[in-house]
Amino acid sequence: MLADMAIGVEAARLLVQRSAWETDQGRRNTYFASIAKAYAADVANKCAADAVQIFGGNGFNTDYPVEKLMRDAKIYMIYEGTSQIQRLIISRELLTQTKEEKK
Repeated sequence: MLADMAIGVEAARLLVQRSAWETDQGRRNTYFASIAKAYAADVANKCAADAVQIFGGNGFNTDYPVEKLMRDAKIYMIYEGTSQIQRLIISRELLTQTKEEKK
């Protein structure tokens, strides 16, 4: 479980770096930014849920930071465009790229 959490966090970090790199290159990065946000939000929620499982009953106890992490992770799926909206943006960008390649 811990290894899967680390894999997800590192993959999300690389996606964010790719999005930032695209911006640094002066390119439009809507596609990569949406992928990074959707994936990172999913990973944050999965990691928080796994952390609650690891802590067992104490995962919901306010004496431990895990319950706050769970609440905070949920907001990433909503804030600045829901994960579903990010997926729509990604799909739209893919279709746009395909149209441009056919020209």
